[in-house]
Amino acid sequence: MNTPSSGPGSTQAPGREPVGSRPAKSRTAGEHAPITLTGLGAKVILLGLVAGIAIWAAFPLVEAEQWAGLALLVATTAGLCYLYLTRRHVPAKYLVPGTLFLIAFQIVPVLYTASTAFTNFGDGHRGDKQGAIVAIQTASVEQVPGSTEYALSVATEGDPATGPLVFLVTDPADGAVSIGDATGLRRLDADEVTVAPGGKVTAADGYTVLNFGQASARSQEITDLVVPTTGGALRSSGLSRAYEGKAVRAYDAACDCVRDSETGRTWTADESTGSFVADDGERLAQGWKVGVGLRNFTRVLTDPNISGPFLGTLVWNFAFAVGSTGGTFMLGTFVALALHSPRMRGTNLYRVLLILPYAMPSFAMLLVWRDMFNTDFGLINNLFGLGVNWFGEQWSARGAVLLVQLWLGYPYMFLVATGALQAIPRELTEATSVDGASPWQSFRAVTLPLLLVALSPLLISSFAYNFNNFNAIYLTTEGGPFPADNPSNGATDLLITYTYRLAFGGQGAEFGFAAAISLFIFAIVAVVSAVSFRRTRKQEEVYA
Repeated sequence: MNTPSSGPGSTQAPGREPVGSRPAKSRTAGEHAPITLTGLGAKVILLGLVAGIAIWAAFPLVEAEQWAGLALLVATTAGLCYLYLTRRHVPAKYLVPGTLFLIAFQIVPVLYTASTAFTNFGDGHRGDKQGAIVAIQTASVEQVPGSTEYALSVATEGDPATGPLVFLVTDPADGAVSIGDATGLRRLDADEVTVAPGGKVTAADGYTVLNFGQASARSQEITDLVVPTTGGALRSSGLSRAYEGKAVRAYDAACDCVRDSETGRTWTADESTGSFVADDGERLAQGWKVGVGLRNFTRVLTDPNISGPFLGTLVWNFAFAVGSTGGTFMLGTFVALALHSPRMRGTNLYRVLLILPYAMPSFAMLLVWRDMFNTDFGLINNLFGLGVNWFGEQWSARGAVLLVQLWLGYPYMFLVATGALQAIPRELTEATSVDGASPWQSFRAVTLPLLLVALSPLLISSFAYNFNNFNAIYLTTEGGPFPADNPSNGATDLLITYTYRLAFGGQGAEFGFAAAISLFIFAIVAVVSAVSFRRTRKQEEVYA
């Protein structure tokens, strides 16, 4: 088969160009590649998903009458649809998703933590005042002579072992079945339930009725469940009967107080603390969330039980963070230098063995190390014939946790130092050798400064991580050893573990107080990081 030729003697129709000789048509500025069917379908699916999520989120906002949040939701959804349905603002199409994720996962949690620090939010102070009143009244329900009794069946929504509990009760007067939980009682239609002779419910649409064994396993939860009713509240009497009791304590709006009808005792509302307080200072356990200003912050500085150990804990916290970061950096760099030598053989095998601690789960290794430091049967004492009570003395416990951190952290520094060393030209170190410098002088004058320029940001982030290294302390020493006069602050406690014990180790969780101390820690780490980054930039300018 003959093919056209462009050589001498070939013929070509006038005005025609050979195939493949036409230059590609260039797009003018402002033109974009055509949208393919696949790209259009993906865009429609993603925007439909965004719209669906927005509609789903709008209903709770409307129900709670959060109009500002609803307006923000509508504006954000409309902006996203406009941005991705037009051909304009191409850079924004790439910047907006990252910005939204930054706001959702970084800025919003930080702002929420900061706002919580100025409240009394915690156990007993989670809801509003009306919710606290309801909880106080329902918790005081007692069975009185003449209380109505009901046939009771306990059911769950979902898993019988973990699902939320509900009461299915049958009214002895008319046989009507009602369902109740902590929010109240509502009547069910007859076709939604199956009732056995005697009034006990055996089945209900959408619920799993617990058998005797399943109910027995959750007996404490059943006993604690209180269902508010018009005349008082509904509580269980065993696993098959329930009664409608009378609230002994009731709220009196005239005095803004709670009265106990049996003892006559009164607790008056204190809006500054979100609690009902008696004349002798006794507070009811159930309160409500209020703003407390700077009270959480001043408590850290003025309460002698907290401010006393705070400074000592802060000093040890700095020592632990600096020691952990510096020790792992020096050991990791030393090992990386040894394997970087051209005379070293079998480096791949050594690298695999050296990074094993980094590849293992840290929480498991911390528990293993805790057992290894055991005084009686620990590997370290038995191996070296020692009798050291590692976690019983202040300095031995601190040395133990630093040793554990050295073992766990040096593989990371080894990896990053290996990468940084490979980026340093060998000509620089060879030039120092030619000039007569010793290996140590070459390392100090060339290698180390260049390593610090490359690794300073990683060292700063490692310091920030170790400053808040909760697992390293809590899984090994649990903050101990503790002095006899202060069981809340141990010798190895960091600020983060000390905060955890103060805020969550007592009567109940104090989220507002924990958030306040978290802001103190954040400020300390932020200042140290800012100063370190400033020095790093100066160092980069010197070696640029």
